[in-house]
Amino acid sequence: MVHNIDVAKILYEVADLLELQGVGFKPNAYRNAARNIESMTKELDEYRKTNNLRDIPGVGEAIAKKVEEILATGRLHYLDELKQQLPAGLLQMVEVPEIGPKTALHLYKELKITDVQELKVAAEHHRIRSLKGFGERSEERILHGISLLEKRSGRMLLGYAYPVAERVREYVAEHAQLKLISLGGSLRRMKDTIGDIDILAGSNDVKKVMDSFTSYPEVDEVVERGPTKAVVRLKDGTQVDLRVVEEEAYGAALQYFTGSKDHNIKLRSLAIDKGWKLNEYGLFKKDLTEVVARRTEEDIYKALGLKIMPPELREDRGEIEASLNGTLPNLIELNDIKGDLHVHTVASDGNATMEEFAWACKKKGYEYLGITDHSYGLRVTDGLSVERLRGNIDIAHNVAKRVDGLKILIGAEVEILEDGSLDYPGDVLRELDFVIGAIHSKFNMDSDAMTKRVLTAISNEFLTILAHPTGRKLEQREPYPIDLEKVMLAAKSAGVCLELNAFPERMDLNDVNCRMAKEIGVKIAIDTDSHSIPQLDYMFFGVATARRGWLEKEDVLNTLSLKELVSFLSA
Repeated sequence: MVHNIDVAKILYEVADLLELQGVGFKPNAYRNAARNIESMTKELDEYRKTNNLRDIPGVGEAIAKKVEEILATGRLHYLDELKQQLPAGLLQMVEVPEIGPKTALHLYKELKITDVQELKVAAEHHRIRSLKGFGERSEERILHGISLLEKRSGRMLLGYAYPVAERVREYVAEHAQLKLISLGGSLRRMKDTIGDIDILAGSNDVKKVMDSFTSYPEVDEVVERGPTKAVVRLKDGTQVDLRVVEEEAYGAALQYFTGSKDHNIKLRSLAIDKGWKLNEYGLFKKDLTEVVARRTEEDIYKALGLKIMPPELREDRGEIEASLNGTLPNLIELNDIKGDLHVHTVASDGNATMEEFAWACKKKGYEYLGITDHSYGLRVTDGLSVERLRGNIDIAHNVAKRVDGLKILIGAEVEILEDGSLDYPGDVLRELDFVIGAIHSKFNMDSDAMTKRVLTAISNEFLTILAHPTGRKLEQREPYPIDLEKVMLAAKSAGVCLELNAFPERMDLNDVNCRMAKEIGVKIAIDTDSHSIPQLDYMFFGVATARRGWLEKEDVLNTLSLKELVSFLSA
């Protein structure tokens, strides 16, 4: 079966190739359709069966026909034709941070650069700086972007890997009738990027489990199948490893295949101190003749004198010491979240209306929803003029009458300009319930200048939340240089919150910085930055990252009740 994400990937590729050819409006049309398709929860095949593909926003007659072809064959003849018209390496060049389609085409026409390797050689030999509009810094940024591209090979973002892994796990659990099956490794610890997907099963019928795993419909190739381990490659290229252990040893194996290397080394050291031996099969007396514990993870930790800690903490960052002295944090839970304060509607670059978002948030049991369409300075997102922003406020009042029981808070994601000022004047910001400040440009400032820029924004009396505070995009762009500790101290003093942006490409703040924020005492707002209804579910990953950062309910802004939040915003 061809999934939505596969169709979207092909449409994105068409858009890039069309842009490489200098075609006008078509690339945006394909990208818009791709964005809408990849954010849908209902499979495209259901629309095709009822001839309703054109009901999807952005999918007109021409694109609908192409989607039908992809669903039927898994390929698109139009894409194959486009690929023949330009060197194949140009598409890979577009994946390099700092290189967009227009730049790639320009480099191809002027310097005959056709792939990433040629691009790297040209930058290293200073050929690019001779072109108009380029310079020494351009070459440095290109080489840095190539380095990032090389490093990210084989890594997957948590927000995209987790649903894939869960589908496999659920399939095997159902078909092998398993009670003991879990994700493992860095995925169970909810790291923001992972390598391969690891799944652990406990069963005394290994063949039944293996047969269920290798027969999963999305398996493209069985790479390996041994007595207790199998490896498959899915049709999208993802590698999934399954290990099966006997039911009695499941707890020990789950602990072993979850904890980081350093965490497990420390546990083994505790076992040695007691004269025992700990491995993936259990906790044993030193001569391995007597089992101390193995059936559950809790049994293992308890035998070692520890209170079991959540998987997200098992990184050897003080969790074992905290368990020993009884100071493990009471980590935030998903159901502690009372609302989402960073959402974009069709008024700027989202693809759902305010009312659609409101009903979706009410269904989640939220008490409030923060609407934060972009300010006019970010023109690429159709940012709102002052008049359109005020129109949004009127819309919110009307929607609130129809969606009873959910408070709609009107804010804006306002550009932090190069000098640290905000994109709307104070008299406009005063009309909003809250203000999110964000940087989307001028990333190449040095640390002192960038820090000053952000500190100036924090000093603005209207700023409520600093969005995605380091500007990173996972596997695409590193954080901009900034003294984050100084920023956090200033934010605490000013009563400004820092955001943990749960969008999979961002996860910004990361777990380490969340813990620093907790220690400094600055509140965190966990937001999804949603541009479509399904993206509201990214809150799950934001909470997971907050847990990795040792955050508790009281550390997070949007665990406040509506009454408490209104009091905070009016303070």
